[in-house]
Amino acid sequence: MSAAGVKLVRNCKDFSIMGVLEVLKNLPRIFGLLNELTDCMKRERPDLLVLIDYPDFNWRLARRAKELGIKVFSYIPPSAWAWRKGRAKNCTAIADRFAAIFPFEVEVYREAGADITFVGNPLVDTVKPSMSADSARKFFGVEGDEHVILLMPGSRRQEIKFLLEPMLDAARLIVEQRSDIKFFLPIADGVDREALTRAIVKSGVEVKLIGEHRYDLMSIADCAAAASGTVILEAALLGMPCVVLYKMARLNYWIAKRFVHIDHFSLPNILLNKKIQPELLQDAVEPVRISTELLRLLRGSSHRQIVIEELKAACDKLGAPGAARRTAQLILNTAHS
Repeated sequence: MSAAGVKLVRNCKDFSIMGVLEVLKNLPRIFGLLNELTDCMKRERPDLLVLIDYPDFNWRLARRAKELGIKVFSYIPPSAWAWRKGRAKNCTAIADRFAAIFPFEVEVYREAGADITFVGNPLVDTVKPSMSADSARKFFGVEGDEHVILLMPGSRRQEIKFLLEPMLDAARLIVEQRSDIKFFLPIADGVDREALTRAIVKSGVEVKLIGEHRYDLMSIADCAAAASGTVILEAALLGMPCVVLYKMARLNYWIAKRFVHIDHFSLPNILLNKKIQPELLQDAVEPVRISTELLRLLRGSSHRQIVIEELKAACDKLGAPGAARRTAQLILNTAHS
């Protein structure tokens, strides 16, 4: 955003917090930011407040904008389809217009009376490899018939804390069975590289950390063990199957089980409303199950090909290219209406 010309009041990466206890610890900072942005709106008197995801914070800000007579546009509205369906009515009472990036978000908001448009998913435009498969394999040092498995434990501290160790343990089990597999771990921006290196050295497994050409690496990988999130959809667009993992603190999981009512938690599975690729949740996130599922997804297996075909069907539901342009036009129309 800064590179595109946006004036940053604060950088959101400094407020990337997950979990009940973590939020409680940071409440003074969070409410301080809320007050700071409210003062900014009072001074600037913007034509429109555009919310992008981050619902628990953004909708508090949206209420304040409405009180100030400022229009509100919601891009990627809160997941009312999955839980707290009443929030769709609450959001509709505040926002003037909504833009959804998934087709399954639309119905519950329309039922609540929202002016909502499915604009398509921006990843359709942006998730593209920059190299040919041969060039990428050469760039990453993958030789002959070697297989590639990625470990993708996420970018947040809590995700890495819960997922990296079982991923590395699963990799060790695979190495004991196969000698033709290379492991890579793409590093997200802001992640502590030294901490990852220490964990890898401790595991005794050879895993190469990669900080560039992530999409090229994903395009040549057989499969990945990956934290649930946007990366699963990126992988699907690149034709890479995943073993999808999610684990959280026991208190957070206990709370989530009582409020979230969905059959699947990874986006390709949600898009087709069926189990395309394996999902391991909480106590199921353990090395034997991870390694078993990864081995089933290696190149050459009929199972892998079936999964890839299903992933293509899921990606077909993401809409046509041009989501960003359509969203920008909706924002301009709302600001000027």
